[in-house]
Amino acid sequence: MTAGTYSQKPFVHAKQYVKYVPVGFVDTHHIGVAYLAWLFGMFGAHRFFLGRPLSGLLYLCTFGLLGIGWIVDLFLIPGMVHSNRERLQVGVVDYNVAWVLFWLGGVFGLHRFYQGKWITGILYFFTGGLFLIGLIYDLFCLNDQVHEVNQEATQTMAFA
Repeated sequence: MTAGTYSQKPFVHAKQYVKYVPVGFVDTHHIGVAYLAWLFGMFGAHRFFLGRPLSGLLYLCTFGLLGIGWIVDLFLIPGMVHSNRERLQVGVVDYNVAWVLFWLGGVFGLHRFYQGKWITGILYFFTGGLFLIGLIYDLFCLNDQVHEVNQEATQTMAFA
């Protein structure tokens, strides 16, 4: 070939590097964060984090089923983490980061800003998490919100 000529191949692919994650082993909820939340499990924090808001509410009202359910969950957490890996969409927004931001600064909307929800983030910032009602909603729906953001981002990348 001489300078300035092109290969006779009709189509040349550029190398693309894709993170390989075995099916069923996507790390949506880190087990370390789940156990950290378990320390506050008497109030159901780990249950909410692992996508079980109804039992989280039950734990909140009964102090972890009087402590018995809290102790039992010490052994159930690995299974709950595994089930989240199978059902939730991994993507640009990390579930662990979203939950930590919710716990540390939810009243200021930090988890909303992280998800790219700027309008509600600003609203939460100036209204104390929309007078705490928005925080209660997010406590029950944060996993679903992150899942939706990640699905939308994945679909957008697929069409780009």
